[in-house]
Amino acid sequence: MRNVKALTATSLALALAACNMAPKYVRPDLPVPATSPQGLAAPDGQGAQAVSADTAWKDFFTDPRLARVIQTSLDNNRDLRIAVANVEQARAQYRVQRADILPTLAGSGSATYQDQPFAQQAAGGAGGVSGRTDIYTASVGVSAWEIDLFGRVRNLTKAAQESYFASVENRNAAQTALIAETATAWLTMAADQEKLQIARNLEKAFGQTFNLTKARFAKGIASELEVRQAQTSYDQARSDIAQATTLVAQDRNALELLAGTSLSADDLPTALPESDVTLANLPADLPSSLLLRRPDIAAAEHQLIGANANIGAARAAFFPKISLTAAFGTMSLGLSNLFKSGSDYWSVAPSASLPIFDFGRNQGNLRYARATYDAMVATYEKSVQTGFKEVADALARRATMTNQLEAQTSLRDSARVSYRLSDARFRAGVDDFLTTLDSQRTLYSAEQTLVTTRLTRASNMVEIYRAIGGGLK
Repeated sequence: MRNVKALTATSLALALAACNMAPKYVRPDLPVPATSPQGLAAPDGQGAQAVSADTAWKDFFTDPRLARVIQTSLDNNRDLRIAVANVEQARAQYRVQRADILPTLAGSGSATYQDQPFAQQAAGGAGGVSGRTDIYTASVGVSAWEIDLFGRVRNLTKAAQESYFASVENRNAAQTALIAETATAWLTMAADQEKLQIARNLEKAFGQTFNLTKARFAKGIASELEVRQAQTSYDQARSDIAQATTLVAQDRNALELLAGTSLSADDLPTALPESDVTLANLPADLPSSLLLRRPDIAAAEHQLIGANANIGAARAAFFPKISLTAAFGTMSLGLSNLFKSGSDYWSVAPSASLPIFDFGRNQGNLRYARATYDAMVATYEKSVQTGFKEVADALARRATMTNQLEAQTSLRDSARVSYRLSDARFRAGVDDFLTTLDSQRTLYSAEQTLVTTRLTRASNMVEIYRAIGGGLK
């Protein structure tokens, strides 16, 4: 038994000290500029807190209603639950593969009952008689354990581990995307609610103008053309109310799908908040290395490392495969004597196999592993380039957003004054209705466009946070 233990320990030591046939992994250089485009990430204000990937989402989203909706989504969203289940699957597969590194010990017991003739010497001659033999055994042993001298099993385990790590990052990417999608859906509903209210307010104003024009027409002061022109604005507002009502209902449906459950009316927006719903400041410069923290890019790199390990496993297949089967235990002719002194036995059966003619199977597997690695390199580099583009696009939008919002607000304010003045002049009989009609339409368009611009600004900040890999804390 001591010999078996010594042989097993020696084999284990050889396996742990074995060589590794996998190439040394080197992270590919980032195929993008070292920093984000200069001048596009200027801070919006000096006093605000800078946003980075380390900012927890609960600190980033400052509106308590939106924060509650996001938390509900994280607790109930089905896509995120699928991602979590995928992580558990990958973890289980890794544990199964990792078990092959060490020998599996198994206990066994058996009993053999046989009845066969045997020769018996007697004092006057020989005669055949029948005898029964009962054999009992109990043993503990290792069956066909591969001694991993060339790292085949360890590299397969490494690949399984990296696949597990990639699934964790994919789950993180799903969480980041869910937070961004939920915030964007909440903001979209807020904007549509505000547009609905604008349509209702202007429908009331247009209705008053329409009634006034009809009254003037009845007195012969206004023409039928002016009546029809007033009616077009009024009917357009009515149509927009119906459309906006539909959009608000659909926005709520989309938001509750992301949340995975029905939402309280107290958590739903009635209009875009006047203040920012997120932190507003950005760092003055964003290094491209920040992209490495994005979950999708981290997942791509884990897949790349796993593909590198598979090359080592494919290389090891060209070398001898050494296996060990060993057992030690006890054997006796009677159950009562099974564990008595002198009944010990052991057996050791090492084996080795070396491929000689496999008709290109191992070479094909190696070429496949190398081609897979090349594809993973391209996938990783494409993920980095895509991430850089998303950050650059979001920053480019952010750089001009403040000026656009200021201009659109000024346009809306001017349209309000213009409408008020033209309406007063029309009622006083100074101007014709065409001027008032044009002012009504300009104001309506300016109000709607301002809401869209405010939505774009709020959604842009969410997109920047997502693009730099935030949302994990």
